[in-house]
Amino acid sequence: MVEKQEGRDVGPVRLDDPWCDALASGWGDRDGTGAPAPGGPLATGDGPTAGPSAGDIYLEVQRSEAFQEVRARYRRFVVPACAAFLVWYLAYVVAATTAPGLMARPVAGAVNVAMVAGLAQFLTTFLLTWAYARHARLRRDRAALDLRWDTQEMTRAVGR
Repeated sequence: MVEKQEGRDVGPVRLDDPWCDALASGWGDRDGTGAPAPGGPLATGDGPTAGPSAGDIYLEVQRSEAFQEVRARYRRFVVPACAAFLVWYLAYVVAATTAPGLMARPVAGAVNVAMVAGLAQFLTTFLLTWAYARHARLRRDRAALDLRWDTQEMTRAVGR
Protein backbone atom coordinates (compact mmCIF):
# COMPACT_ATOMS: atom_id res chain seq x y z
CA MET A 1 0.00 0.00 0.00
CA VAL A 2 1.30 3.46 -0.87
CA GLU A 3 1.08 6.15 1.79
CA LYS A 4 -0.65 9.46 1.23
CA GLN A 5 1.74 12.33 0.50
CA GLU A 6 0.96 16.02 0.27
CA GLY A 7 -2.80 15.55 0.33
CA ARG A 8 -2.92 13.38 -2.80
CA ASP A 9 -5.02 10.26 -2.73
CA VAL A 10 -2.83 7.45 -4.04
CA GLY A 11 -4.28 3.98 -4.49
CA PRO A 12 -2.53 0.69 -3.89
CA VAL A 13 0.22 -0.46 -6.23
CA ARG A 14 -0.85 -3.38 -8.41
CA LEU A 15 1.84 -6.03 -8.36
CA ASP A 16 0.26 -8.03 -11.19
CA ASP A 17 1.00 -5.24 -13.66
CA PRO A 18 3.77 -6.40 -16.05
CA TRP A 19 5.03 -2.83 -16.46
CA CYS A 20 5.63 -2.53 -12.71
CA ASP A 21 7.75 -5.54 -11.85
CA ALA A 22 10.11 -5.02 -8.94
CA LEU A 23 12.22 -8.06 -9.82
CA ALA A 24 12.68 -6.97 -13.43
CA SER A 25 13.87 -3.54 -12.28
CA GLY A 26 16.30 -5.02 -9.75
CA TRP A 27 14.39 -3.84 -6.67
CA GLY A 28 13.79 -7.38 -5.51
CA ASP A 29 17.48 -8.30 -5.59
CA ARG A 30 19.46 -8.83 -2.43
CA ASP A 31 22.70 -7.51 -3.82
CA GLY A 32 21.98 -6.49 -7.42
CA THR A 33 23.21 -9.82 -8.83
CA GLY A 34 19.82 -11.13 -9.86
CA ALA A 35 19.41 -13.26 -6.76
CA PRO A 36 15.90 -12.96 -5.32
CA ALA A 37 15.22 -11.22 -2.06
CA PRO A 38 14.74 -13.53 0.95
CA GLY A 39 11.17 -14.74 1.10
CA GLY A 40 10.42 -13.15 -2.28
CA PRO A 41 8.28 -14.80 -4.94
CA LEU A 42 11.29 -16.45 -6.57
CA ALA A 43 12.80 -17.80 -3.37
CA THR A 44 11.91 -21.41 -4.12
CA GLY A 45 14.58 -23.21 -2.17
CA ASP A 46 18.18 -24.26 -2.48
CA GLY A 47 20.03 -26.61 -4.71
CA PRO A 48 19.68 -27.78 -8.28
CA THR A 49 16.00 -28.72 -7.88
CA ALA A 50 14.98 -25.08 -7.34
CA GLY A 51 14.38 -24.56 -11.09
CA PRO A 52 15.42 -21.67 -13.31
CA SER A 53 16.07 -18.28 -11.75
CA ALA A 54 14.54 -15.03 -12.94
CA GLY A 55 17.86 -14.20 -14.60
CA ASP A 56 17.75 -17.45 -16.56
CA ILE A 57 14.23 -16.66 -17.72
CA TYR A 58 15.17 -13.16 -18.88
CA LEU A 59 18.20 -14.53 -20.74
CA GLU A 60 15.97 -17.12 -22.41
CA VAL A 61 13.55 -14.38 -23.50
CA GLN A 62 16.44 -12.23 -24.74
CA ARG A 63 17.65 -15.11 -26.91
CA SER A 64 14.17 -15.80 -28.29
CA GLU A 65 13.28 -15.12 -31.90
CA ALA A 66 10.39 -12.83 -30.87
CA PHE A 67 12.69 -10.60 -28.81
CA GLN A 68 15.26 -10.45 -31.61
CA GLU A 69 12.51 -9.43 -34.03
CA VAL A 70 11.39 -6.58 -31.75
CA ARG A 71 14.99 -5.37 -31.46
CA ALA A 72 15.49 -5.64 -35.23
CA ARG A 73 12.34 -3.60 -35.89
CA TYR A 74 13.61 -0.97 -33.47
CA ARG A 75 17.02 -0.79 -35.14
CA ARG A 76 15.55 -0.73 -38.67
CA PHE A 77 13.72 2.47 -37.76
CA VAL A 78 16.08 4.22 -35.35
CA VAL A 79 19.41 3.86 -37.17
CA PRO A 80 18.28 5.33 -40.53
CA ALA A 81 16.15 8.00 -38.84
CA CYS A 82 19.02 9.14 -36.62
CA ALA A 83 21.45 9.12 -39.53
CA ALA A 84 19.09 11.15 -41.72
CA PHE A 85 18.40 13.68 -38.98
CA LEU A 86 22.11 14.02 -38.16
CA VAL A 87 22.95 14.62 -41.84
CA TRP A 88 20.16 17.21 -42.07
CA TYR A 89 21.34 18.98 -38.91
CA LEU A 90 25.00 18.98 -39.99
CA ALA A 91 24.01 20.26 -43.45
CA TYR A 92 22.27 23.19 -41.77
CA VAL A 93 25.28 23.97 -39.57
CA VAL A 94 27.76 23.63 -42.45
CA ALA A 95 25.61 25.80 -44.73
CA ALA A 96 25.28 28.44 -42.01
CA THR A 97 29.05 28.62 -41.55
CA THR A 98 30.31 28.14 -45.10
CA ALA A 99 27.58 29.79 -47.19
CA PRO A 100 26.42 32.92 -45.38
CA GLY A 101 25.33 34.49 -48.66
CA LEU A 102 22.95 31.60 -49.37
CA MET A 103 21.58 31.61 -45.84
CA ALA A 104 21.03 35.41 -45.94
CA ARG A 105 19.03 35.25 -49.17
CA PRO A 106 15.52 36.61 -48.52
CA VAL A 107 12.57 34.26 -48.97
CA ALA A 108 9.66 36.52 -48.03
CA GLY A 109 10.19 39.97 -46.55
CA ALA A 110 12.55 39.76 -43.58
CA VAL A 111 12.45 35.95 -43.57
CA ASN A 112 15.60 34.45 -45.08
CA VAL A 113 16.78 30.93 -45.97
CA ALA A 114 18.49 30.50 -42.58
CA MET A 115 15.26 31.24 -40.70
CA VAL A 116 13.28 28.81 -42.85
CA ALA A 117 15.92 26.09 -42.44
CA GLY A 118 16.10 26.72 -38.67
CA LEU A 119 12.33 26.43 -38.32
CA ALA A 120 12.46 23.31 -40.49
CA GLN A 121 14.83 21.80 -37.90
CA PHE A 122 12.06 22.13 -35.30
CA LEU A 123 9.47 20.79 -37.71
CA THR A 124 11.56 17.72 -38.57
CA THR A 125 12.18 17.08 -34.85
CA PHE A 126 8.43 16.97 -34.22
CA LEU A 127 7.82 14.88 -37.34
CA LEU A 128 10.51 12.41 -36.34
CA THR A 129 9.04 12.14 -32.85
CA TRP A 130 5.59 11.49 -34.32
CA ALA A 131 7.00 8.92 -36.77
CA TYR A 132 8.87 7.13 -33.97
CA ALA A 133 5.77 6.97 -31.75
CA ARG A 134 3.67 5.72 -34.66
CA HIS A 135 6.25 3.09 -35.62
CA ALA A 136 6.51 1.92 -32.02
CA ARG A 137 2.73 1.70 -31.66
CA LEU A 138 2.18 -0.15 -34.94
CA ARG A 139 5.29 -2.32 -35.19
CA ARG A 140 6.73 -2.97 -31.71
CA ASP A 141 4.46 -2.22 -28.76
CA ARG A 142 2.15 -5.24 -29.11
CA ALA A 143 5.03 -7.68 -29.60
CA ALA A 144 6.98 -6.14 -26.70
CA LEU A 145 3.94 -6.32 -24.43
CA ASP A 146 3.38 -9.95 -25.39
CA LEU A 147 7.01 -10.70 -24.50
CA ARG A 148 6.59 -8.89 -21.21
CA TRP A 149 3.48 -10.88 -20.32
CA ASP A 150 5.19 -14.15 -21.28
CA THR A 151 8.16 -13.24 -19.10
CA GLN A 152 5.86 -12.45 -16.19
CA GLU A 153 4.07 -15.76 -16.58
CA MET A 154 7.38 -17.64 -16.58
CA THR A 155 8.63 -15.84 -13.45
CA ARG A 156 5.32 -16.48 -11.68
CA ALA A 157 5.57 -20.17 -12.58
CA VAL A 158 9.03 -20.27 -10.99
CA GLY A 159 7.63 -18.74 -7.80
CA ARG A 160 5.02 -21.46 -7.35
